[in-house]
Amino acid sequence: MSDIEIRPARFESPEVQKVVAEALADLSQRYGGSGDDTPVTMSDFDPPDGAFFVAVRDGTLVGSGGWRRHGSDAELKRMFTTPAARGLGVARRMLATIEESARVAGCGRMILETGYLQPEAIALYESAGYRRIADFGHYAGEDGVRSYARDL
Repeated sequence: MSDIEIRPARFESPEVQKVVAEALADLSQRYGGSGDDTPVTMSDFDPPDGAFFVAVRDGTLVGSGGWRRHGSDAELKRMFTTPAARGLGVARRMLATIEESARVAGCGRMILETGYLQPEAIALYESAGYRRIADFGHYAGEDGVRSYARDL
């Protein structure tokens, strides 16, 4: 795992947008449509109200994720690990980095939306101490939505 570096990145950078497009394509294969219609702007992850990170292995982006402020909470968005890097612990390290960033920024809780067709994501979040909460955000009330939170 030491050959994978987690580092801050600008959400609007072309290399980040390439991995985000891969994440959305993965979601599209699972759910159809665009993969995620949640409104996200390029500035959502700008400090102090957010942050975005990438995982890099051998000069290639193999993961991404960030948080944006949602009231007093931080909302986890665009969490993704490329197929080639799955099973290496990238997502767990990314999640810990994102949580620490949000905690330092004064957020008391991390919230997220995922879906029933992402069992690996659900398993990660539950093993990291996340618990189901009432659905919120863009997909509140939709079948298959799974919303979670964890105190930071």
